[in-house]
Amino acid sequence: MLHRTRIKICGLTRAEDVQAVVAYGADAMGFVFYPQSPRYVTPQQAGALLAHVPPFITTTGLFVNANIDDVVNTLAAAPVALLQFHGDETAEQCHQLASAANRPFIRAFRVKADTSATDLLECEKIYRAASPYFSGLLLDTFVESFGGSGKVFDWSLIPKELAPRAVLSGGLSVQNATDAVSRVRPFAVDISSGVELSKGIKDNAKLRAFIQAVRLADSQG
Repeated sequence: MLHRTRIKICGLTRAEDVQAVVAYGADAMGFVFYPQSPRYVTPQQAGALLAHVPPFITTTGLFVNANIDDVVNTLAAAPVALLQFHGDETAEQCHQLASAANRPFIRAFRVKADTSATDLLECEKIYRAASPYFSGLLLDTFVESFGGSGKVFDWSLIPKELAPRAVLSGGLSVQNATDAVSRVRPFAVDISSGVELSKGIKDNAKLRAFIQAVRLADSQG
């Protein structure tokens, strides 16, 4: 059976970009609720953008070291369907945040050069045991700052048994998307800076080309 890699476009800040993401056939979109990010949107801004999202597109909120009040108050104005944690949150803290918001979550694992396949599998095991709200790992490249990295890590570190339920992120672009999906065969891919004109401003041509590049890998599967 042909696998259809799910595609998430993150860091949306404008209604026209939300509409383009939908039109080109992405499966999910992300809004950044981390004030230090250049792609940050307020809960009110995100709430207005959500009005442009039709059914069956997964909306995601990215948080970094937020507290329960931050998450609950954000979702009151911008009721995204999925939480994405990118900070220093422990498995128990992620569970508490997700439970308070009554939303599933994905956890970013920032992959280092010395990360092993065992590290990734053990992390997934810990989070799955800690919370029924845990949906999976998003694999990004380690950098000193939080949020997305825009840099590629060594995809060969991803164990084959984990890839079909993981989200691949970190340095993806139009140029490497087909190769990334063909080599890793992740459940989903997540991109932000690789489809931008400038930070927070998406490029329609890159959006379309990236989605086509992922679908090309799917067709070669």
